[in-house]
Amino acid sequence: MILVTGATGNIGSALLQELHAVDAGPLRGLTRDVARAAFPEGVEAVAGDFAETASLKPALDGVRSLFLVSRMGSDAEIIEAARLAGVEHVVLVSSITVQTHPHLGPAGENLAVEQLLQGSGMTWTILRPTQFASNALWWAGTIRGHETVRVPYADIGLPTIHPADIASVARVALTESGHQERTYALTGPERVTARQQVEAIATVLGRKVPFAEISRQDAHRQMTAFLGNEAADAVLDLTGGDVNDELLMVRDTASLITGAPARTFQQWASDNASAFR
Repeated sequence: MILVTGATGNIGSALLQELHAVDAGPLRGLTRDVARAAFPEGVEAVAGDFAETASLKPALDGVRSLFLVSRMGSDAEIIEAARLAGVEHVVLVSSITVQTHPHLGPAGENLAVEQLLQGSGMTWTILRPTQFASNALWWAGTIRGHETVRVPYADIGLPTIHPADIASVARVALTESGHQERTYALTGPERVTARQQVEAIATVLGRKVPFAEISRQDAHRQMTAFLGNEAADAVLDLTGGDVNDELLMVRDTASLITGAPARTFQQWASDNASAFR
């Protein structure tokens, strides 16, 4: 039995589809709202909440492989619950910032989760993706309202990754041998600037999307309201204020593992055009 947590999220939903398509065996998807879960036929939907680790016990019953996204709850308790339930292998989604910006608070938290898993006695595969293409959904309301997208660092390109590529790598790690005790840094196939992302969205919409670059100070002021000061600073550093060669590097890891070309941002925009209409 494979349990996919975050099963209605960007990665988890794509992963369930892929596992179902390759007939990976019994599948279970964890969600807080079973009634609203739209899983592939034959996938068992189970209720659970990371904030209440005890609620995960029924979901873990009989599970041998687990897909887990870090920092969704008490990771120490979740990992221990998995171990006690007899889980043998865990595929963990961490972050590339563990190696590119280890001084940042969230990076340190992700590293701590990695170390908890590595010391758990279960076998593991750690995925460290870079910036998600789906972060562009932050602009969805602005674009739907035909307003101007305003961002800092408009022309700094990052190798943004399609969440479906993370799912594809996770599917391989969960179903094929040779990926235990491995850590994979994952990126998209090319660097894409914020300006180019908005242009790609405009192309799939078939209309112009107004765009303007703003200062870090203005962006920080807007972001602090919903992220807090520290997180806003971290996001701004990672999107242009403190980039380094390690963060900018385009890696072919995803395509080498999956045997398929990595998905472009243009493909993500096409896949998700309805969110911007």
